[in-house]
Amino acid sequence: MVEVKNITKSYGSHKALSDVSFNANDNEILGFLGPNGAGKTTAMNIITGYISASSGSVLIDGCNITDQPAKAKKEMGYLPEIPPLYPDMTVNEYLSFVYELKKCKLPKLSHLNDICTLTGVGSVSSRLIRNLSKGYKQRVGFAQALVGDPKILILDEPTVGLDPKQIIEIRTLIKKLGKRHTVILSSHILTEIQAVCDRIVVIDHGKIVADDTEENILSRFDDQRNVYVTAEGEKEKIKAELHKLKGVEKVSSVKSKDGVNSFVLKTHKDTDVRRDVFACAAKGGWCILEMRTSKPTLEEIFIRLTEGDDVQKEVR
Repeated sequence: MVEVKNITKSYGSHKALSDVSFNANDNEILGFLGPNGAGKTTAMNIITGYISASSGSVLIDGCNITDQPAKAKKEMGYLPEIPPLYPDMTVNEYLSFVYELKKCKLPKLSHLNDICTLTGVGSVSSRLIRNLSKGYKQRVGFAQALVGDPKILILDEPTVGLDPKQIIEIRTLIKKLGKRHTVILSSHILTEIQAVCDRIVVIDHGKIVADDTEENILSRFDDQRNVYVTAEGEKEKIKAELHKLKGVEKVSSVKSKDGVNSFVLKTHKDTDVRRDVFACAAKGGWCILEMRTSKPTLEEIFIRLTEGDDVQKEVR
């Protein structure tokens, strides 16, 4: 449905995007994830035709966004990070204005009523947009993106500035929309991507560093185990002793209070150091209060992908 092919965007000598390629399939919610400044918004602006790429192409349902902009944009609804609202209009007036602006041919009254019902703005449809809460303004932003029933929705940081309840409501709405639309969701919030997306594309410094399902990304980086140890004793002494254990690659201190210290031990996936940790505690005279293991989380993998060291590599 959306094909991004080798797009590059340069501003003078600075490359905001470098040879970026990915696809978004029919009725798929694609998470476009990256740290601040990674190039997410630039990519969204190119996909929507707001700015042009220095090279490469974007196809929307087979139409080139540069060569056939009107036809391609007809298939898209776009919600930028700051919704494009007119505060002096009522919700009804604004959606009617968007309807005319998009030259929509669907039955106006029933179409806009359906959108208001879906996005939950029906109860505030006669109110001025300036008087709405942040959450309702975001919903109105969603509503304008749905006018014309586009096949593709582009959402750039759709939950920025919302409270936890509003975030949950917006995520529920996105999942509902994903059943009928192709959705590209740009965000730097991992929990948001995990909560709603079918597939994840990770971008860093203008390059794609991962493109797969969450499950596959986790499995491909399943080369480490974390051992979480909470112990009572002298912090530096315990840390030094843990670091000497065979199979322990790194020891990080994460919390220390009233003589109780928490550590994270990075080990190889085939190494089980728990018995050695117990023996070390018995020999050193310090007390283990808690010990557990876990596989790498998406957050940890995201850090590995975007921290720019030797671990960073493409995952396709």
